[in-house]
Amino acid sequence: MLFRTDMADERRDVYRKANNLEEEINGIECETEELQDKIRVTRVKILDENGEQALNKKKGNYITIDVKKITNLSDEKQENIINIISKEIKNLLNLHVKEDEEVLVVGLGNGNLVADALGTKVVDNIEVTRHIKKYCPEYLAEDERAISAITPGVMGLTGIETIEVVKGIVDNIKPKLLIAIDSLASRSIERISKSIQISDTGIVPGGGVGNTQKGLTEESLGIPVIAIGIPTAVETAVIVNDALDIFIGKLQDEARSNEYLNKLKEEDNYNEIKEALIPQNYNLIVTPKEIDELADDMALLVSEGINMSL
Repeated sequence: MLFRTDMADERRDVYRKANNLEEEINGIECETEELQDKIRVTRVKILDENGEQALNKKKGNYITIDVKKITNLSDEKQENIINIISKEIKNLLNLHVKEDEEVLVVGLGNGNLVADALGTKVVDNIEVTRHIKKYCPEYLAEDERAISAITPGVMGLTGIETIEVVKGIVDNIKPKLLIAIDSLASRSIERISKSIQISDTGIVPGGGVGNTQKGLTEESLGIPVIAIGIPTAVETAVIVNDALDIFIGKLQDEARSNEYLNKLKEEDNYNEIKEALIPQNYNLIVTPKEIDELADDMALLVSEGINMSL
């Protein structure tokens, strides 16, 4: 099954709908927690090979934090979201490294394109300590973690694959864990800048838009990789599909007995819409017009969540 989304819970929903499953997918565990401020946390755990094949994702933990909006937040709600992000990151950290072990933070993406600049913006706000611990250790507590950060850029600008840059750094400074931040693609317009995915299975740069490179994973780097991402773009086919659902829903409110509309509403029309758009080169990658403000707000929440967890 083709998934044009990086979100594990979306892949789960698409797979269940395509296979008419009411029960959970074999090899998958899922739990949802409703928190204050209408924040929802969904934890998808892929347990075995069957789960891997169903979602086309590696075995491990995938946490999605859904918020209603990410701009113009009150200080209280902003702090609440940061605390939730920090807690989920820390839970994964505790599975893989000790509290005083060194961590490398990597901001993926192209800083020149706002919709792809989440990783670089997050790294700008990371509190790095490795140089202090190495050259001025008296200014840090003995058990304080050494943190370093890097933005490797994109192959189109550097001519170097991300994995080549990152692996060179990992082999040289030898951190115990890597945190990678990147912009994601989604299968729902509702998810744009409103969902934060955290996983401990690594990340494939460009995977959500079909421009895949070799992944940053424990297998390729030799250390655990926690990936953090927020959807910043969708395909035209996604927008048309979602808009069609909304339109049909409106018609259904007025004509519930129309069997054709009811059947059309139940189906996922994404693939058919995409097949119609691709020959005309109309299947664009689309991002909101206020993406500049959204990117800054998203980066602040993620960077503060990482800083708190480390």
